Amino acid sequence: MKWTTFLFLALTPLTCALLRFQCSQLVVQRLDPLVEPGLIPSSHVHQIVGGNSFNATMDPKKDMPGESTCTTCSMAEDFSNYWTAVLYFRARNGTYKRVPQLSQITGGVGGITVYYMSDALYDTAQKSKVTAFKPGFRMFIGDVTAKTKADAERFRQLTYTCMQNSGTRAPESLSLPNTTCPYGIMANVRFPTCWDGVNLDSPDHMAHMSYPSSGTFESQGPCPATHPVRMPQVLFEVVWDTSKFNNKAEWPTDGSQPFAWSFGDATGYANHADYVFGWKGDALQKLMDTPCVVNCPTAKTQGNAAMNKCTQKAVVDENIDGWLPSLPGGHQAYYS
Repeated sequence: MKWTTFLFLALTPLTCALLRFQCSQLVVQRLDPLVEPGLIPSSHVHQIVGGNSFNATMDPKKDMPGESTCTTCSMAEDFSNYWTAVLYFRARNGTYKRVPQLSQITGGVGGITVYYMSDALYDTAQKSKVTAFKPGFRMFIGDVTAKTKADAERFRQLTYTCMQNSGTRAPESLSLPNTTCPYGIMANVRFPTCWDGVNLDSPDHMAHMSYPSSGTFESQGPCPATHPVRMPQVLFEVVWDTSKFNNKAEWPTDGSQPFAWSFGDATGYANHADYVFGWKGDALQKLMDTPCVVNCPTAKTQGNAAMNKCTQKAVVDENIDGWLPSLPGGHQAYYS
């Protein structure tokens, strides 16, 4: 399959860098070293991609590229870790089944599509180039406690698309679709682009980052004075293959949509994602400095076989794939 990138290409000047690449699945389990470091198991299930040094603590003082021996990403120098919650289907009888993901990787299982975007308009606004993340950098986006649309509007950069076919990019919504989606549901996560220039992390894993003070959340507009350093826009897409659950006879009798995140949210408002930087040396900075779109000639890449070979055995031994009476961790779906 091939998902089009026309939206980003239309918005992106030729003088910018736009990386788009695939990452296969590393592991699916209840670990969250950013929000719940050291907790085994963490509160809910995540799907993780990237470097195989992923673990329950992820000490920021350690060299991520040096700790990893392989990566599930096609960018061979990217040992970062990217993770999201997992989507489950709730059947009419109250049992749950994990929703698989569509993969663009031949022979791959699950995974995500990652973007790093550097826009020349940043330079126009502040006369400074985009600065790559630093070793030890990490961030989080979203609100796991969000229960209303007003809550979700604080993070309008996290959206869903009900895909009619492989090329569907719009419209986007803040809530999970309440109708069947022939090709599945795409979850889009767009991280902030403005850094305070000092802290590699913060207590809530968000305060050290900000979106531009004006303009769209994709780009444009200057960074606020509190967060003056322009960073790449990290975006990832996850396509959940909900097509396997489109039989309305199996949906709740009240007509509500049947999908819930692994921590129970069935509205979609509590969507969230985590990022731990792990590019080797100055590889990312060089790519951000290179005028290229999608296929950057200086990027070191690896093939599907190497990506798929990089996997990790789950340290949390539990059933996450069968028909379950509750979500792993004992959660139940909730709508408000």
